[in-house]
Amino acid sequence: MVTFIPFGEKPNRDGVLYVLQLLKRNKLIEDYMIVESSRVELLAERIPQDSAYIIGEHLATYGIVEKLRPQSLISVDAHTDLMHDYLDHGSWLAYTLEERLVNRAVVLAPVLMIPTTERTQLWTRRVKIFPALLRSRKVRGKWKAYKNLQTNDLLEILDESKKYLGDEVYLTVDMDVLRPEYKIARFQHGELTLEELLELLEGIKENFRIAAFDIAEVSDRIRRSRLGKKAFVEVFQLLTG
Repeated sequence: MVTFIPFGEKPNRDGVLYVLQLLKRNKLIEDYMIVESSRVELLAERIPQDSAYIIGEHLATYGIVEKLRPQSLISVDAHTDLMHDYLDHGSWLAYTLEERLVNRAVVLAPVLMIPTTERTQLWTRRVKIFPALLRSRKVRGKWKAYKNLQTNDLLEILDESKKYLGDEVYLTVDMDVLRPEYKIARFQHGELTLEELLELLEGIKENFRIAAFDIAEVSDRIRRSRLGKKAFVEVFQLLTG
């Protein structure tokens, strides 16, 4: 079964319901459920224990993980979602880790590294980050490059992730990880092409047991995007195949 969660503001809700019809038209789903909630705190008690979820705002992943309680999580996302100020779509992973809803996490392919400020902390414990492009950080006064998908071998990154996370993971795929021309998410997009995203997801499938997954940040922009519809369908087919 596939659970559709039209969570968040209207563009996200409409986007989830649109891709439900898209998948039905393409005869890619038969058994499904729609779960609605205006508050993330209510999601865990409302959603079924499923293997596939299609969601609007990425904050809904917090509710899914609260329900499933996986040991480890992989997030494929243009953003780290590790802000640590208040619970929302930019901080859900930080709070998931802080509250031990998962023990460890890996973020693959982010481009925008969220800066720390006096008001906003960046959660760094029990998580590894592998950016899409070459990025550096300051470690004990010296600049050190992250391992990244641009200059490092994908298999090497997945092997390091597996040693850190173990064999089984929950997978969340934020569609904003794709370049702007795919027009799926509402805000900033990442730097991956569809081919690069599919290669990454294929590698995850080959190296991990995916206990369950979600496809997140689907907005109603996808209605007007031929590339976006193609990308969504191909990601869904890969993960459910």
